[in-house]
Amino acid sequence: MYIIKVKGKAKIPDYIQIRDENFVLVAYFRADRPLKNIEKFGLGGKEAQLEQLIRELPFGKLQKLSL
Repeated sequence: MYIIKVKGKAKIPDYIQIRDENFVLVAYFRADRPLKNIEKFGLGGKEAQLEQLIRELPFGKLQKLSL
């Protein structure tokens, strides 16, 4: 899976996209509320690691998600 942080503009908040190996969008959520329903994406139990990654992730750079 891959992760990218998208910068919002004006009143639109920053978002996180999680994509599968074929770059199909799997999850799309606000960067300030990232930990809702994370179990259904196979990332249950890794909330702390994901939160840390999101904070350090630069905007607009696609990265391989490995937790």
